[in-house]
This record gives sequence, C-alpha cells and structure tokens, in this order.
Amino acid sequence: MERSASIKRATRETDISVTLNLDGTGKSKIATGIGFFDHMLEGFSRHGFFDVTCQVKGDLHVDGHHTVEDTGIVLGTAIKEALGDKRGIRRYGSFLLPMDDALALCAVDLCGRPYFAFDGDFQAQTVGEFDTELVREFFYAVSYSAAMNLHIRLLAGTNAHHMIEAVFKAFAKALDMASAIDPRVTDVLSTKGSL
Repeated sequence: MERSASIKRATRETDISVTLNLDGTGKSKIATGIGFFDHMLEGFSRHGFFDVTCQVKGDLHVDGHHTVEDTGIVLGTAIKEALGDKRGIRRYGSFLLPMDDALALCAVDLCGRPYFAFDGDFQAQTVGEFDTELVREFFYAVSYSAAMNLHIRLLAGTNAHHMIEAVFKAFAKALDMASAIDPRVTDVLSTKGSL
C-alpha cells in the first residue's frame, strides 16, 4: 500500500500544494519561487527517496518568510497524513551527514508529540535569495505539523550553503529511516499501543 498524501493550503500570504510519497524513488517537481529553497527540497526528495511535488505562490515581495514557513507547515502535514496510523514503522531515525566543511546531525522520533530543537549558527545572512534564519523556521513548522520530535545540530561548518544542504539531507535520511517499515514491528513501536 502506497503511503502518500496531497495537501493544499491557501491564505492571504501563500497558496501551497504538496504531494508526498514516502515510498518513492526520489523524484521531485519543486517550484517555490526561491531558487535555493527549491534546491534544498530537491535534495530532501532525492536523498530520502521521497517523491515530492511542491508548488508555492507566496508574497515574495515582502520576503521569503511566509513562503518557507508555510511550506514547512504543508510538508509536515503531508508527512503526518502519509504515515497514517504508523503501523509497522521503525519510529526512530538519525543520521550524521558530512558535506565538505559542514557536518549535520539529525534525529527524528515519529512519536505524535511535537518538539523541536535546533543548534546551529550561520555566518552568512543569505544564500542566494534565501534568508538563513528561515532554516530554523522551516524545520520548526515541519516538526509541529507532523507531530514529530526533531533535533538538528550543526556540528561543523563555515560555508552556509554546505551547512544548510547538510541539514536538509540529514533530515531526509533520518526521516527515511524512521518512516521505514520494519517487519519485526507488528503493530506500533510503543508500550502505549499507539503513536
């Protein structure tokens, strides 16, 4: 059974549609209006083996904040819906990903309880037209909309492009691991009986 979801969200600030297939091959069609953000979401898709379509119309004449944050909300909602009752998933995933000077650690628990922790600083304020402050905003929105526990730490790095890309790819690998079906898990991986 394919684990996928299509989510649409429209406000006065953004109009977003996301389709996500957790059991894909890494194909993507991304158009957010922010080139570097497209690049990061394409990397998320490819390295997590998720099929992702993401179309965004945002108020970029203001700045990129609403576009990036709201995309996080919609993607997180799609992750939550695609996971369904979470029967058979591994639940936990973590990955330590190097990219040149950058080293990013990401740990995920698909527990149904949102929590987000981020430890990392960027020396550059922007990469292309992408404000580096929005990395935290994006992943906060994803974690709370998906109801996941998400920890991200930048352990090394000087180049903001490499550092952000390492974070997105580490998240992709950790989420792929956590959302994977494990045949040893016959119900859900919790002593409570539900996630």
